[in-house]
Parts: sequence; C-alpha cells; structure tokens
Amino acid sequence: MGRLKAYVSLTKPRIIELLLVTTVPTMVVAARGLPPLWLVVATLVGGTLAAGGANAINMYVDRDIDALMHRTENRPLVTGAVTPRAALTFAVALEVLAFIELWLLVNLLSAALAVGATLFYVFVYTLWLKRKSAHNIVIGGAAGAVPVLVGWTAVQNSLSPAPLVLFAVIFVWTPPHFWALAIKYRDDYAAAEVPMLPVVASFSKTARQIVFYTVALWAASLLFAPVAGMGLLYLVAAVVLGALFLVYAVQLQLEHTAARAMRLFSYSISYITLLFGAMALDQLVR
Repeated sequence: MGRLKAYVSLTKPRIIELLLVTTVPTMVVAARGLPPLWLVVATLVGGTLAAGGANAINMYVDRDIDALMHRTENRPLVTGAVTPRAALTFAVALEVLAFIELWLLVNLLSAALAVGATLFYVFVYTLWLKRKSAHNIVIGGAAGAVPVLVGWTAVQNSLSPAPLVLFAVIFVWTPPHFWALAIKYRDDYAAAEVPMLPVVASFSKTARQIVFYTVALWAASLLFAPVAGMGLLYLVAAVVLGALFLVYAVQLQLEHTAARAMRLFSYSISYITLLFGAMALDQLVR
C-alpha cells in the first residue's frame, strides 16, 4: 500500500484535480450542453494519465533540488520510496497509455495536444527554463493551459478562437497563482538556486507583476464572453470574480507578507474553480 501511495504521489494528484476542473466545463461549452458521458470519462482518463506522466517526469528531473527544499523533501524520489529508473519508466508508460487511450477513444488531435503539453512541460519548462530564467513559470505555464484545448477538441475535433481565449485565461492565471505560493517558499527556491521571480526580484516588483497579470486575467475572462457567445450568468461571474482577484492582488502590493500572499494563492484556486463552474452552468441553464 505504501508503494502504491508513492507512485500516486509521483503524479501530483492535487495538480491534476485542478487541471480536470477546467476540462469538463470546457467540454460543456464546446457541446453547448452536456457532452456524452463516455466522452467526458474518456477525456478525463486520458488527461489524467498525461498530466500524471508529466508530473512524474518533473519529479524525476527535479529530484536533486527537491531534496534541498522543505516543501518537497518528502517526495518519493527524495525519500527513496521509488527509484529514479522506476519513476521514469512509470512516467513514460503513463504517457504512452494516455496517447493511445485518447487516440482510440477520443481523437488524434486531443491525443497529440495532451502529449505535446507534456513534452513542452518537460523540455521547455523543467529542463530549460525552470533553473535558468525568472520567466520560467510564465512561459512554462502554457503546458497547464493545454487541458482546455484537449477538452474542447474532444468535443469539436478542431480549434477555434473560443478555446484559444480559454487557453489565454489559464496562461495568465498561472503566474499570479504560482508566484503567490513562491513568495511563501522563497527561501526554499533560493536554497535550490531556482530563479523564481520572488527570489530574484523584490517583493514590490513581484507584487506589481501579480497585479499586471491579474488585470490581464480579468480582461481575458471577459473577452471569452463575446467570443464564445456566453450568457449573463458567466459574464456576471467573470466580472465579480475578477474584481475580487484584483482586490487580493492590490492588497498584496500594499501589504508585503507571506500570509497575504497565501490568501491570494488560496483565492486563485477558488477563482478558477468558480469561473469554470459558472461557465458550465451558464450553458446548462439556458
């Protein structure tokens, strides 16, 4: 049981949950109602396998710096619960299964997007940017925005402006979400020599960047309404939720504390959950 738990931990289940929260509502919007249940299940299974494999590869590559950070010192590859070779084999197997499952049960475009996101996450973010650039999470965050494209193409088997705007929503949401957490764990990243923005820039500059991306997020969420033909329910939710996000961001700029940063981090999770929930509900009640 302990070994099974270690392998599950390699996939970073909490991150996967957040990715799936965005996938299902996207499918609802793409279908203009409830898509077939089998398609939702097939897409979620494939997305889970792909994201889990990507996260496991990330742990394999980052096992040296994970050992230096208090936040990650109990991860399976640090404690020795799983060997590096076993972790990499497990991760690659998940990616192969994800591609095959999505190709056979959903479509080739969704399969290619899901595995393409993994390749981007591993090679662009983990192996290249994470240890070299303060813009690591800005560019690397694109991988986390791909699940909305997978959800949309699962239904439509094509892309259009609407899913690309949703991609932009997740893309600009990621920096303020992650930087808020990185503020709390700044010393950890500094010890591991990972140039997250809070490590290489002042608190004030980090807070300004968070405000900037929050405004961009608000704009992108509002743009989605006319582009996707959303109704009043979604529009009101986007206005209110975006305004609250900006309040939290401005409060962080005025009060430079880790506690305030964690309030923003917690709200950012609620924000994305509620926004996408409103998105789905907007279509279901029409």
